[in-house]
Amino acid sequence: MKDLTQGSILKHVLVMAMPIAIGMLLQTLYFVVDLYFVAKLGDAAVAGVSAAGNVMFVIMALTQMVGVGTVALISHAVGRQDQHDANHIFNQSVVLSMVCALLTLAGGFGLAESYMGVLGADAATRAAGVTYLYWFTPGLAMQFALIVMGSALRGTGIVKPTMAVQAFTVVLNAALAPVLIAGWGTGYPMGVAGAALASTLSVAVGVVMLTFYFLKLEHYVNFDLSQWSPKIDTWKRMLNIGLPAGGEFALFAVFTGVIYWIIRDFGAAAQAGFGIGSRIMQMVFLPAMAIAFAAAPIAGQNFGAKNAARVRETFRSAALVSCAAMALLTLFSQWQGETLIRFFTTDAEVVRVGAQFLHIISWNFVAIGLVFTCSSLFQALGNTWPSFISTGARLFIFALPAIWLSRQPGFTLLQVWYLSVATSTFQALLSVWLLHGELRKRLLFARPEPA
Repeated sequence: MKDLTQGSILKHVLVMAMPIAIGMLLQTLYFVVDLYFVAKLGDAAVAGVSAAGNVMFVIMALTQMVGVGTVALISHAVGRQDQHDANHIFNQSVVLSMVCALLTLAGGFGLAESYMGVLGADAATRAAGVTYLYWFTPGLAMQFALIVMGSALRGTGIVKPTMAVQAFTVVLNAALAPVLIAGWGTGYPMGVAGAALASTLSVAVGVVMLTFYFLKLEHYVNFDLSQWSPKIDTWKRMLNIGLPAGGEFALFAVFTGVIYWIIRDFGAAAQAGFGIGSRIMQMVFLPAMAIAFAAAPIAGQNFGAKNAARVRETFRSAALVSCAAMALLTLFSQWQGETLIRFFTTDAEVVRVGAQFLHIISWNFVAIGLVFTCSSLFQALGNTWPSFISTGARLFIFALPAIWLSRQPGFTLLQVWYLSVATSTFQALLSVWLLHGELRKRLLFARPEPA
C-alpha cells in the first residue's frame, strides 16, 4: 500500500500516471497490432473489426461499473486506514466480476449477428465483425478479472505490477498476431478470427499472471474465499459509484455507434477510415486518461482522510498536466495526422477519411482531457452521476443534429466531425461547472464548526 495523503500531489500524479499510461498504451496496442495485420485483408475486414471493436466500449462500461466502485471504496478505506473494509471490497468485487463475465459470454455469443447487422456497411463487413466477436468474446469476459485486480491495486496506490503484466501480454499478442492472422510458420492463416484469438489468449495469460501476483506477493488486499458470499449491501455501495461511471462508457459506445450508423452509407472505406482514425484517437487520449486514473485514488485517499485542500489540489494539478499534454498532441495530430493513418493502410480513400477525421477532431483533445480529469474527481468523491449527466448531455446534443444532418441534401462527413468538436467543448464546460458544485457540497468537513 502507498500512502497518497502525504507528499507532493503533482509528484504523485506524475509518478502514478507514467506506468498507468504505459499500461494503457500497451492495452490499446492489442487492437493496433490486430488492426495492422487485419488491414492487409482489405477494407471489409478493417471495417468489420473496427465496428466489432466498438463492443469493447460496452465491456469497458461494465468493467468500469465494477472497477470504479472498487477504486473509490478501497481508496477511501486506505485513507481511513481501514484495511479490513478494503479487503472486503476487493473480494466482493471479484464475485461481482464473475457475474459480469458470465453475462458477457451470453451477450457476446447471442447478439453478435444482430449487432453487426445494424452497423455493418455490407455483407462482407458484417461477416468479418461476427467472426471477430465470436473469437474475442472469451477475452472480453476475462477483462473483468484484470480490471478488478488492477483497480484494487490502484486504490492502494500501486500501479507497476499491472503495467508489467500488460506489457508481457502485449508482447505475446504481437507475437501471436502474425502467426494466427497471416499464418506465419504454420501455413494456416485464420484472418480476423486469428486476430481475435491472439487477443483472447493474451488476456488469459494476463489473468493468470496477475492472479499469481495476488497469491504470492500482495498483502494489503488478497483473495479470501470466506468473503466470497455475495453481500448485496456491499454491491450496492460499489454500484452506486460504478453504475453511472459504467453508463458513461456505455453512452460513449452509443456515441460511436451512432457515427458508424450515420456514415455506413458512405461505404466500407469511410467506415475503415473512421475506424483507424478513432483507434489512433484513443491512443492519443491515453495521457489524459492515465492522469485521470492516477488522480482518482490520490483524491480518493485524501477524501477518505478528510483532507479537503489536497483533494482540490489534486484536481488543479491533474487538470494542468492533462491539458498541457493534450495541447501538444493536438499540434502533433495537425502536423502528422495523415502519416499516422498511412501507417495502417495505403488505400487513398481510407487515408483521406481518416486524416480528415484526425485533423478536425484533434481540436477537442484539450476539452476531452478536462472531461477525464473532472470524471476522476467525481469518482474520488464517490458520486459519478454528474459525469454521467455531462456525457449524456453531449450525446443528446450530438446525436439528434447528426441524424437530422445525415438526411439533408449535401450531407458530408465534415459536418459530423465539426459537430463532435462543438459538443465536446460543451461537455467540458458543463463538467467543470458540475464539479465545482460537487466540491462545495462534499468537502464540508473542511469548514470550521460554528461557535
